[in-house]
Amino acid sequence: MARKPAPSGPRLRVVIEPEVAIGPGKADLLEAIRDTGSISAAGRRLGMSYRRAWLLVDELNRHLGAPVVDAQTGGAKGGGAALTETGDEVLTRYRRMEQACRHVTEEDVAALKRLIQRNQRRK
Repeated sequence: MARKPAPSGPRLRVVIEPEVAIGPGKADLLEAIRDTGSISAAGRRLGMSYRRAWLLVDELNRHLGAPVVDAQTGGAKGGGAALTETGDEVLTRYRRMEQACRHVTEEDVAALKRLIQRNQRRK
């Protein structure tokens, strides 16, 4: 499945500490893990390899001081993954900040779109 194009407007990347950041990619991954119950299925949904998805999860787990994803290895029940309380909070707060940024910038984004359309008509 191909990734959907990014919506117009701001793309938020929050740098918490020099080595710790969360942006649209990690937030989308956490959301996909929550929705699918699997790191590999989440990666497939987003068009990324299992390795890439796991590395992003591992980075968050290491740097946030508590796991964001609880992954169970395969076996009789087939394994799986779920967001921890920390992971759920990280995702919720990121999405809230993202929405606030969209709200604050919507007038300027609309003005830039009008400017581009006006300039394209002049060509």
